[in-house]
Amino acid sequence: MAPPLEHGEHISGTTRRSLLAGVAALGALGAAGCSRVATASTTSGGELLDRLRAAGVVRLGIAGEIPFGYIDKNGDLTGEAPELARVIFKRLGVDKVQPVPTEFGSLIPGLNSQQFDVVAAGMYVTPERCEQVIFADPDYQMLDSFIVRKGNPKGLHNYKDVVAKKAKFATGTGYAEIGYAVEAGYEESDILIVPDQVAGLNAVEAGRVDVFAGTALTTREVVKKSAKAEATKAFTPTVGGKPHVDGGAFAFRRTETNLRDAFNAELRKLKKSGELFRVLKPFGFTQAEMTDLTAKELCGG
Repeated sequence: MAPPLEHGEHISGTTRRSLLAGVAALGALGAAGCSRVATASTTSGGELLDRLRAAGVVRLGIAGEIPFGYIDKNGDLTGEAPELARVIFKRLGVDKVQPVPTEFGSLIPGLNSQQFDVVAAGMYVTPERCEQVIFADPDYQMLDSFIVRKGNPKGLHNYKDVVAKKAKFATGTGYAEIGYAVEAGYEESDILIVPDQVAGLNAVEAGRVDVFAGTALTTREVVKKSAKAEATKAFTPTVGGKPHVDGGAFAFRRTETNLRDAFNAELRKLKKSGELFRVLKPFGFTQAEMTDLTAKELCGG
């Protein structure tokens, strides 16, 4: 949002938050899934897809982050990325997916050191990450939203409003929203940093802050049962004076362009048929999160 929306940097490394709530529950699975995959191929474009078809299983790097990729209370792998991986890899001739849990910050190092075959964690595509891995085209886009008191008494609809109205502002640890607020003119030292969106909701309900910033998906989900707070309409933050939309995607080793291209071909079919939305909808995604953004656009050309 990890993070996770996280995923720990500010504007220069736009994040999806790092909600690692599921990591502790993944210990046993992590131990079972930590052996390394076969070494990378020297074949042009890579031959990993052929090897995955032969093995019948693909190892997915996940970060225990709801709703992107996690182990549920029954011990089953789920989340928008693993469920999408099941659909696409089955179409590619690979029938099984196997989770390899890790912390979000270890996903790219783990991928590049052969600990798993693909990152399936809803990772935001950023120019910095594009120097380390190759991405499929985004399977979702993400805008921001605020948690505010019912009725939005201060009329807070974007970061400029927060600054202009001198609102007490909170967001999560490592969230991209820290950078978005600072860019709008908010003093970073004045931001209340809380662990996640649940803590942000509690802070708003208790009156400790006027607003908590997160992704549109996480804010609208967390306020559903609140009698005191609501989520504002989704909006586009500004980066470098321009509207900025994040997109999350699967990541592959830079040598494995054949696998990435085959994955993209199936992803495009799912987008065209509407099946992609049907896969993501159970995890809180709406039509507003569907996108035609490309990895090339988000990588900076």
